[in-house]
Amino acid sequence: MQHDPAGMAPVLYSIAAVERDTGLSKDTLRVWERRYGFPRPERDAAGDRCYPADQVERLRTIRRLMDAGHRPGRIVGLAPQELQNLGGAESPPEPPAMVPAPEGVAEQVLEGLRAVEQHDMYALRHMLGQAALRMGLVRFVTTLVAPLTTAVGEAWVQGRIQVYEEHLYTECMTGVLRNAIAAVPAPAPDAAPRVLLTTLPQEAHGLGLLMAQALLALEGCHCLSLGPQTPIADIVRAVQAERTDIVALSFSSVMGPQAVHAGLKTLRAQLAPKVQVWAGGRGAAQGVRGLAGVRALPVLGELHSEVARWRAQHATA
Repeated sequence: MQHDPAGMAPVLYSIAAVERDTGLSKDTLRVWERRYGFPRPERDAAGDRCYPADQVERLRTIRRLMDAGHRPGRIVGLAPQELQNLGGAESPPEPPAMVPAPEGVAEQVLEGLRAVEQHDMYALRHMLGQAALRMGLVRFVTTLVAPLTTAVGEAWVQGRIQVYEEHLYTECMTGVLRNAIAAVPAPAPDAAPRVLLTTLPQEAHGLGLLMAQALLALEGCHCLSLGPQTPIADIVRAVQAERTDIVALSFSSVMGPQAVHAGLKTLRAQLAPKVQVWAGGRGAAQGVRGLAGVRALPVLGELHSEVARWRAQHATA
């Protein structure tokens, strides 16, 4: 355990510091404390929660396993050694460094989550619309929409919201993102790359597609979205008919790594070698491991550099 410079008291972290360090919201930490008996915070002189360093490290491990597709209910109560064994057995990739969110965004995420829990879609839509105007589309999508969508998903897993409440959020956010995409100037007819966006039949979540489409539209890409759950044979037909350069697929943590791997392997085998396959979302990283010809993009912010890389490769053509 870490100690202060005088070698006396152990270092304790506030709940706000743990939220920033692990990416787990304060509400999530409190719910886990009640439901699973972990974490077990101490209390400072003011009675506020504070966390020892060993618990923060354990929370980091849990978050990495969640990013690899594990459900909180199955891993939060595990002992530290069990978590390490699970991580070692599956060798989950290290998560990319988190980009610090602009000041006030964490509060907006909590505000949005409260609006969902209270079924106040008018308040949520207003907050999102104002945030989009202030932040610009890239920062809006990457630093507010993405973490808010993750928070809503975690709230559903924890039983804090029902399926219909998640659907209310999805419909509201879908409208906001579609309006934002419609405001982006249309690309030139010969714009490249030509990107087809969809999900495999087992993946019903489509917000990831809209987030990716918004960022790709800003890059001047020619985007064609088929929405979620497109059969592989139809994806292949659409690629051929639309002269697609890239197939971009989104995967939530609901779809297991084996299903992700099998679906991507089947799709990759049916596409021409020149067509690139990009897999994004929290459920993509582990399913792509060991699969040739598929690029994992777990972070939305990577799309800018990936588009630039594609254009550099095809500049001579």
